[in-house]
Amino acid sequence: MSERSLHIPITYDQLVQLINRLPLKERRKLSKELERDFIERRFSNLLDIFKTDDLSEDEIMKEVEEVRAELHGSRKTRSRRH
Repeated sequence: MSERSLHIPITYDQLVQLINRLPLKERRKLSKELERDFIERRFSNLLDIFKTDDLSEDEIMKEVEEVRAELHGSRKTRSRRH
């Protein structure tokens, strides 16, 4: 099925009026879609903010393993005390 685009100039208020005419179920569906889009954009922006070329994946994994080993060791120590 081919998609066609229709471009109609519309104001924000007109859009809100059209949305309010939708059945409740359709408005909920639209709301969830907008929320999903918003979350995806925020997550993508966060990834861009924290993106770095300073650390390799191997360095990150090494650090993760070291922290896990420390946590695992401290759990063993605590369990022996009880």
